Amino acid sequence: MSKIGNQGGPGRNGKKAGFCSFCNRSGEEVGPIVEGPNGVFICSNCVELCHNIIRQEQRRTTSSKPMLGAIPTPRQTREFLDQYVIGQEHAKKVLSVAVHNHYKRLSHDDQKNNSDVEIEKSNVLLIGPTGCGKTLLARTLARVLNVPFAIGDATTLTEAGYVGEDVENILLKLLQAADYDLEAAERGIIYIDEIDKIGRTTQNVSITRDVSGEGVQQSLLKMLEGTVANIPPQGGRKHPEQQYIQLDTSQILFICGGTFVGLENIIRKRLGRQQIGFVSEDHPDLTPQEHGNTLAQVQPDDLVHFGMIPEMIGRLPCICALEPLDEEAMIRILTEPKNALVRQYKRLFELEDTELEFTDESLKAVAAEALKRDVGARALRAVVEHLMLELMYELPEKKEEGGVYEITAAMVNGETEPTLFAAHKAKKESA
Repeated sequence: MSKIGNQGGPGRNGKKAGFCSFCNRSGEEVGPIVEGPNGVFICSNCVELCHNIIRQEQRRTTSSKPMLGAIPTPRQTREFLDQYVIGQEHAKKVLSVAVHNHYKRLSHDDQKNNSDVEIEKSNVLLIGPTGCGKTLLARTLARVLNVPFAIGDATTLTEAGYVGEDVENILLKLLQAADYDLEAAERGIIYIDEIDKIGRTTQNVSITRDVSGEGVQQSLLKMLEGTVANIPPQGGRKHPEQQYIQLDTSQILFICGGTFVGLENIIRKRLGRQQIGFVSEDHPDLTPQEHGNTLAQVQPDDLVHFGMIPEMIGRLPCICALEPLDEEAMIRILTEPKNALVRQYKRLFELEDTELEFTDESLKAVAAEALKRDVGARALRAVVEHLMLELMYELPEKKEEGGVYEITAAMVNGETEPTLFAAHKAKKESA
């Protein structure tokens, strides 16, 4: 029988029970220590370390690397994305092909000793308005992948030596997603969101240095292209005594995404469509369709004028523009995906033994109200949450077993108070 102790008294065979037999640290340093047979002691830290080693060995023996026959085709990847992301057909194709080529490159590297061709990676840059699905595409992509996947935010990055996160912290997230398996992390995929927020500001009126702009882009250059980076396991450089972990980024696929507000004006100016003078009522702002058509004509020079350095754009050769969402896409987002808001609220009502219905007019009204807020699909949840607040508040106490409640366009538009009484319909007659 084993027992737990943290005192320094003698154990079996005259050994001290308060010291770990593996790391030789006392119970005061590491906490409780488990005593095994024949006077062997182990602390909780060493137990966790042994568990990680065994898990990594099991992963290697079960061949966690994607083999050639197990590589998902671009069509399979796109079909999975269709379950959660509405529209953005071109962006889905771009990401599906990029992921498929990433898998094939990994399989090719396993056999590169017998090949005279080296396949290099093609990093991807996603451009689109807010709420069009850039981050959702990345998060959904992480579900279908068989390699470690991490999502980082460029807005928190600063130059080395300043308060904030270093660019190596993005690699640390990937290493954590791989359970600190270096070999698996070096074959992973990283999505860097809000990449446009690190654009250099040529008209900066601040007297202080911008440590989160061009300097961060320069720090990302070698990482995107491929280098052996030193990763601090505790994050940042505030612990100089920590041992750095070296990670090769040459086989890591980087996907960057950003809104790039104002980029369409740069594109229109290049195309000769920029108006001179004040914008009159006869020339309103761009419609969502015109905005999408303009972004689709983006060129690397436009991104350089926006504030991205040429070296950064050169390391993101695959540029994909996402389309803004229209009313039809908004309605599909409300109803079709697995995590659609209408489905979620219907399930909540089913848990209360009731039914919830949305009329076609109410869905159109919700989509129209969300489009007015100009924040993309994120506005849908805000509109629906406000609409359903009173109903969800009254439902547990005033529900009718088997009752049917209908959401109408008048409730969405504020013409009728959205209450449980107003939404109640006659009980369905059983067949």
